[in-house]
Amino acid sequence: MKTYKYLVSFLLLCLITGTAASQDDMMALINKDATPVTDYTSATFKTTRVVIGQSCENPPPGNLILVFTHHFGALNTGYENLFGLKQAQVRLGAEYGINRWLGIGVGLNTLKNTGDGFLKFKVLRQSTGAKRMPLSMTIFASTAIYTTKWANPDRKNYFSSRISYATQVILARKFGERFSLQIAPTYVHVNLVPSYEDHNNIFSLGMGARFKVSKRVSINAEYYYLFPKQIVSTPAYSSFSLGVDIETGGHVFQIFLTNAMGENMESIVTQTRGTWWNGDIFVGFNISRVFTVMKPKEFRKGN
Repeated sequence: MKTYKYLVSFLLLCLITGTAASQDDMMALINKDATPVTDYTSATFKTTRVVIGQSCENPPPGNLILVFTHHFGALNTGYENLFGLKQAQVRLGAEYGINRWLGIGVGLNTLKNTGDGFLKFKVLRQSTGAKRMPLSMTIFASTAIYTTKWANPDRKNYFSSRISYATQVILARKFGERFSLQIAPTYVHVNLVPSYEDHNNIFSLGMGARFKVSKRVSINAEYYYLFPKQIVSTPAYSSFSLGVDIETGGHVFQIFLTNAMGENMESIVTQTRGTWWNGDIFVGFNISRVFTVMKPKEFRKGN
């Protein structure tokens, strides 16, 4: 009888051991055949702007972003102008995410009554895991058309003289949860320049950084170095901007100080007429409001 009990116990032990080994082999086989996961970095910058210039971010797919940008006048205009509060320069813009790789945008600017439109292509996305990419790369291309009256109406003027173009290659990397950095080689072409001394093709190197202070607040800095001897007939300087981003639900509110009066890339690079050390500092703000127009396909069925 004892021998029978020992035999039953031995068979049960073998069965349990064999089952556990089979499960281990099955899990190893599943893990071996499983598709590796790629983790894409998000929120390198909180919005599509670092401060007043472009960031590497595109509008999310199916999302419409309305952007209101406001500049007051320069602080050095003094008390008579309430240190710039009597002046206003605004831009109303709309941006839409076609898919994860393509965004479009349009805007109207009171500076020279300018309309602009742009495309943003997300070429590379910073990621880890199955696909490792150390940085993100976005290509930005825009066209601006000013509509104010001709400065010299007596000469023969062409519509093409109102047009300028801007192109950027934006390279960005997010270092941990708090710090992000980007560089943006920038090219602007102006069809009509004030004099023969001025260049039609203008080159600048943009740099932007973000430091996250808390879950909803960050400090941003932005600099566009204007290479010398390109704009000669009128004063032109490199633009520098400091800003604070505050996220409030569906809004992102940005307060900034800058020496650039322009609100699109063409004017930021070519029409910055003052410097910080002379008090040519403009207080301004951006308000970005996000609306979901269409859910991406992968989320429509609740996946």
